[in-house]
Amino acid sequence: MTYDVTVIGSGPGGYVAAIRCAQLGMKTALIERYPVLGGTCLNVGCIPSKALLDSTEHFHNAHDHFKTHGIDLKDLKVNMPQMIKRKRDVVLENNKGIEFLMKKNKIDVYHGHGSFVNKNRIRISAQDSMEIETQRVIIATGSKPVMPANFNYDKQRVITSTEALNIEKVPGSMVIIGGGVIGLELGSVYARLGTEVHVVEFLDRIIAGMDSDCSRELQKSLKNLGMQFHLRHAVTDVTPSKTKVKVVAKSRDDESKTLSWDVDYCLVAIGRRPYTDNLGLDQIGITLDEKGRIPVDQHLQTSVPGVYAIGDVIEGAMLAHKAEEEGVFVAEVMAGQKPHIHYNLIPGVVYTWPEVAAVGYTEEQLKELGTPYKPGKFPFRALGRARASMDLDGMVKVLAHKETDEILGVHIVGARAADMIAEAVALMEFRASAEDAARMSHAHPTYTEAFKEACLAATANRAIHM
Repeated sequence: MTYDVTVIGSGPGGYVAAIRCAQLGMKTALIERYPVLGGTCLNVGCIPSKALLDSTEHFHNAHDHFKTHGIDLKDLKVNMPQMIKRKRDVVLENNKGIEFLMKKNKIDVYHGHGSFVNKNRIRISAQDSMEIETQRVIIATGSKPVMPANFNYDKQRVITSTEALNIEKVPGSMVIIGGGVIGLELGSVYARLGTEVHVVEFLDRIIAGMDSDCSRELQKSLKNLGMQFHLRHAVTDVTPSKTKVKVVAKSRDDESKTLSWDVDYCLVAIGRRPYTDNLGLDQIGITLDEKGRIPVDQHLQTSVPGVYAIGDVIEGAMLAHKAEEEGVFVAEVMAGQKPHIHYNLIPGVVYTWPEVAAVGYTEEQLKELGTPYKPGKFPFRALGRARASMDLDGMVKVLAHKETDEILGVHIVGARAADMIAEAVALMEFRASAEDAARMSHAHPTYTEAFKEACLAATANRAIHM
């Protein structure tokens, strides 16, 4: 069988790339090494974690806030097996949705491990191995969790996010190594259910890649949830037993000071690595960079003509929506179109509660660049909508150019921040000023009024409600 394009990997980048290629008239094949489509995001990442985040948020509200709302409950308890079953059902429905889209777009799907024989021939290793011919290839194989050998990963007591999504009894205690997005989201899942959660972070703040104000606001909220933070600590020993795991960490400021825990689980969430194992890249002359990524040019083409790479295997943020944009981009480049991606305007989100969402430059980056800027902040606590919903934690921070007033960065901690950030992205794509955003009518009462007020604050401290 011969194809115009073959996509290796069916995660958000891969399946979206395949659909766009098919829409543009290319005969398209999609190779997935696992029995189901959707990759990490759909099966053991974005979708199942959000399902658990929503379920545990309902429980937390019922336990902590319903009485204030005038709702009395008796015998409230967690049915963990049902919670996990609902999560699996959500994943299954999404699996079926992608299968439908492949059939609708007449994309041939192959299950097995894809690897290069040469740049135009792909071997699919499965129960019955086969090879296909292709004019072009898009590598979209995603990433895997980083797991140091000395952490003794056993999938039972020392776990990654994959295993953390399938625990069917509420743990009494858990240590999370890493204060990034994945660790904090899953930590909040279990903290809401009553688990004693300790977060050990090597750096001096959580979500270190985001604006420092976001780090401070989120840590404050998660502390109120009961999560305990141990910043500037390095884990030196992880020793699992049949029923527990011992974790030891040293202070980076004073190595004589150590912390030790005997907990039910140790979740390792220190990052992810590009997954290019056994792809046969050496067969076609592709050499990985120092971080294991595939180098690409401005068209996301590798050093081998006709072979492209997108998503987590190339440079940039490991985000599902970044991979999707790149999948569409490559398909349109191959079709002779002139697409573009503004990487600085790809938003990042942390789905804790309150949520964190950001786009553009952080204040630290603007200082480093020497860019003149003016900040504007507005607290959720001052919003009528936030008072009504009892979602008082958080703030909106707008960074505008000091001379032109162009919005350079927006950073939100608060209820529905993940949805609110889209307004900022849209405005920044069209290079709007803070004044432009402040002049837009925002419905009252809504959370997005905080964005308007922060824009007013950035334009000569004109916020109305603060």
